Amino acid sequence: MGRLFGTDGVRGVANADLTAELALGLSVAAAHVLAEAGTFAGHRPTAVVGRDPRASGEFLEAAVVAGLASAGVDVLRVGVLPTPAVAYLTGALGADLGVMLSASHNAMPDNGIKFFARGGHKLADELEDKIEAVYEEHRTGAPWARPTGAGVGRVSDYDEGFDKYVAHLIGVLPNRLDGLKIVLDEAHGAAARVSPEAFTRAGAEIVTIGAEPDGLNINDGCGSTHLDLLKSAVVEHGAALGIAHDGDADRCLAVDADGNEIDGDQILAVLALAMREAGQLRENTVVATVMSNLGFKLAMEAEGVQLVQTAVGDRYVLESMKEHGYALGGEQSGHVIILDHATTGDGTLTGLMLAARVAATGRSLADLAGVMTRLPQVLINVKDVDKSRVSTSAELASAVTEAERELGSTGRVLLRPSGTEPLVRVMVEAADIEQARAVAGRLADVVKSALG
Repeated sequence: MGRLFGTDGVRGVANADLTAELALGLSVAAAHVLAEAGTFAGHRPTAVVGRDPRASGEFLEAAVVAGLASAGVDVLRVGVLPTPAVAYLTGALGADLGVMLSASHNAMPDNGIKFFARGGHKLADELEDKIEAVYEEHRTGAPWARPTGAGVGRVSDYDEGFDKYVAHLIGVLPNRLDGLKIVLDEAHGAAARVSPEAFTRAGAEIVTIGAEPDGLNINDGCGSTHLDLLKSAVVEHGAALGIAHDGDADRCLAVDADGNEIDGDQILAVLALAMREAGQLRENTVVATVMSNLGFKLAMEAEGVQLVQTAVGDRYVLESMKEHGYALGGEQSGHVIILDHATTGDGTLTGLMLAARVAATGRSLADLAGVMTRLPQVLINVKDVDKSRVSTSAELASAVTEAERELGSTGRVLLRPSGTEPLVRVMVEAADIEQARAVAGRLADVVKSALG
């Protein structure tokens, strides 16, 4: 698997890359590293452990729980809940550690382990590096210091987690959703119970699809990565809007009454204006990544909202938000972070807030999302090139300058080396799709010739 921790925890094919032995070992290592960092000082440590419905989550959960308890950590098992629910409960219950077993939007054979620090925040990079190093040291033979007798951790089921999380979601809504018919696509994932319950308690009339997880069907032709079913259902049922989650429900995409996709950029735009109106958009600023559509940037400029852009990944969005005290940030993919109410992307919360804006204004979702116009975007992956020379190639720099001159203020070029593969991503936005395709094709050719 190379380096174990990526930008969103440890992921791989369950029982091949991500084995029970690895899950157990990482959990023990995490307990030891946090103990050495002083996190457990003066009290008996507690961890919250949750998972999505994947079949592999059952044995991986058992391995994680065993590892933590063997290291002297008491475990509260919350069962199948969304990633943001585990993060919330970690903070709300005063736990020292949270662990979520999920591979998010990935296909069913994959799974992952994500650790949360006290308060429900993602672990710092240096702690992840330390956990990986300690795991590797002990995997190769160094013995663990193990508690015995009353020192071992105790394991219990925390069934109240479901209601506690749903109550939190309802408690932060600015208004009810009475009168709205909403279709919810749960991706046969972790929000299959939570999301329908929350929207119903908020007053919405709901229709659910993708809400019958069996351990094998997560993300299978449904959810935020497959919107066709939701688009059809919204039109068929005459709903005001549709909401789609991914497998662990940390993201949200939407569909308007006519079946048109509303992506993460558009959702951010709608929420930014709603929060500004309510006096909640701190520093009058929203945070997004460099992959956000240029139309989003232009819309925020027109509305007088400041935009801060980060590297790709919700972890970098969150880092910027926490560092500067911003209240709203997210990605085009639908990871939206409302920092006053969540420590990570929360798809159910995002969907509720979006629906609340529709209910409060009496305007359609299409009308609200019309605050921005998505510019046509073309993405080409140029494979088998030396991605390390993207920033130093004079030939490539000249080609980019020429492309930017041609596109002017209504277009954009972004060349991004892949973090995991020997390829360079060429992204071009323009007011006209044919122009975007032509410019992207020319740049891809230059990438091949200059870096191949």
